Amino acid sequence: MVKFGKKVVKYRIPILIASILLLVPAVFGYANTKVNYDVLTYLPEDIETMQGQEIMVEDFGVGAFSMFIVDGMEDKDVVRLKEKIEDVEHVTNVLWYDSVADISIPESMLPDDIYNVFNSDTGTMMAIFFDEGTSADGTMDAIEEIRSLAGKQCFLSGMSAIVTDTKNLAEKETPLYVLIAVALAIIVLGLTMDSFFVPVLFLLSIGMAILYNLGSNYFLGEISYITKALAAVLQLGVTLDYSIFLMHSYEEQQVRYGGDKERAMAHAISQTFSSVIGSSVTTIAGFIALCFMTFTLGMDIGVVMVKGVIFGVIACVTILPSMILCCDKWIEKTKHKPLLPDIGKLSEKVTKHYIVYVAVFLVLLVPAIYGNNHTGVYYNLDETLPKDLPSVIANEKLKEDYDMNTTHILLLDSSVPAADVSKMLKKVETVDGVKWALGLDKLVGPGVPSDMLPESVTSMLKNGKYQMVMVNSEYKVATDEVNRQIKEINKIVNQYDEGGMLIGEGPLTNDLIEITDKDFKTVSAVSIGIIFIIIMILFKSISLPVILVGVIEFAIFVNMGIPYYTGTTLPFVASIVIGTIQLGSTVDYAILMTTRYKRERSRGAGKYDAITIAHRASAQSILVSAFSFFAATIGVGLYSNIDMISSLCILMARGAIISMAVVVLVLPSMFMVFDKVIVKTSKDFLPKQAE
Repeated sequence: MVKFGKKVVKYRIPILIASILLLVPAVFGYANTKVNYDVLTYLPEDIETMQGQEIMVEDFGVGAFSMFIVDGMEDKDVVRLKEKIEDVEHVTNVLWYDSVADISIPESMLPDDIYNVFNSDTGTMMAIFFDEGTSADGTMDAIEEIRSLAGKQCFLSGMSAIVTDTKNLAEKETPLYVLIAVALAIIVLGLTMDSFFVPVLFLLSIGMAILYNLGSNYFLGEISYITKALAAVLQLGVTLDYSIFLMHSYEEQQVRYGGDKERAMAHAISQTFSSVIGSSVTTIAGFIALCFMTFTLGMDIGVVMVKGVIFGVIACVTILPSMILCCDKWIEKTKHKPLLPDIGKLSEKVTKHYIVYVAVFLVLLVPAIYGNNHTGVYYNLDETLPKDLPSVIANEKLKEDYDMNTTHILLLDSSVPAADVSKMLKKVETVDGVKWALGLDKLVGPGVPSDMLPESVTSMLKNGKYQMVMVNSEYKVATDEVNRQIKEINKIVNQYDEGGMLIGEGPLTNDLIEITDKDFKTVSAVSIGIIFIIIMILFKSISLPVILVGVIEFAIFVNMGIPYYTGTTLPFVASIVIGTIQLGSTVDYAILMTTRYKRERSRGAGKYDAITIAHRASAQSILVSAFSFFAATIGVGLYSNIDMISSLCILMARGAIISMAVVVLVLPSMFMVFDKVIVKTSKDFLPKQAE
């Protein structure tokens, strides 16, 4: 690798020119990568609810629907507004009570249960159907146009409206996430490193790697808004370690080679690559584990972050060294004393009082595991958004005025007799929390002859293959009550049509809960297993993987257990995303310290000296990296109005500090306790003559 380092040093100017030119296609790719704002689309395509969604599009031309509330408007004005909405591109149909009968017909002629579906004391409601999916561009454009047509007394609810507001908020905030993360990281790095200019170079090289990564997402087709919002911050945090390791190695090599900076950098590149290859492989392994999820949001995040780590390593050993050598004068001019504690004294205290830290570990272990296993999570996506967004206000209005929280769609075989459908709907309406069930056979009653219904209504609710029924639920999505309700409705439906399907946001979210619960257990086991094997191969040891993985998992348990004791609920992806990210960052710290501990032990140092030297040599890099990651993520966490992003960033920020504390205090203490076991069960931990 020294030869490679020498090549980088020699061709540093061409490397910088090439890296700048590569930004052009990267920016093009980033600007043209499609973003998906509906996480429910990442559910497996072969489950019944997803197949039902496809049937809705193919057979009814309906990909999404929204409930539209109009308050304090006369019927004739509502009719005019409805006609305007029907003309909006991608709106296939609008169902209101004038779809069933002319508004000039007295209300008394309509059955109460049908009239009450569309009306409340304060106004009226209509169902709007779209020809594209919930998160399709056409649907979101239609939502925006409908809002522009409607007045202040109109409220558009439903999943498509939520997705549209999520998109608008994410597009507004995401650029600021990067600015906040970069600004705070530069401040912390500037204070904790010995030059104010070096952090600028770190952020420039990492920024280039981030742009290459985000630009290459173009070839994936699309990425989720969660991935887009977090990728830059995550890549900054996860790959910042490599830059810090390079700089510290470069400074060490300068002392060794008497100030020969080119030679020092060549050897620093070689040493850094050797050091980070192990930690980067384990970090990549953690992200690859996400790809084992059947809920493919995991693969979306995993693939993007794997690329991010690879680009980060490449930039660290090519672009960054070139920048450092080219900007040497500025680095020297901005030198200062780092604002860090005396690492030497800290190292001696840790090895001297190791029993204290082992005791703290044992005391906290059980409550940490218990808290981790009992932290509450939520799956209802509108809970991640500010309460003053139009869609959230509309959903609340729907609940207050119409006792509606969610609407299920029931797909039945069109051959099921009308009498059976009628019996089935009566049974469905007796299920707890069901407000009403509305299908074609209910509209065609004694008060409304079938020939009164226009063809647009009948074709919307029934065709040659299927008939569609709307079921209104008083229960909120992702609650135990609505999930029980879904099971009850499915039982009733199967009595009349074994192929009947219940779809919509409620059933999809119910599937999301069941699928992700299994996924998270799988990913956790796979990531721990892969990292265990990598550490075992890396250090040729049986005991070290147990110690390192145990310490790392302890840090994760502490982080994820805290919300249980503070009464905080987390978004459902938090445990697996944080588990993987914190695993990746903590293993970097652990491998750095363990590598130095092994080197000192193999050179003949005793247990106490080897661990003290390893701690002194690695603690500064760990502290700088952790504080920088904390700064980058805490700023975004406190700023973001999307709770999904905010919660994840606050967890990452807290995780960085916990991981730092555990690796700096607990890991060396474990080495002190298990040194004999480690030496006996590991290769190359003793000098050759001592073996």
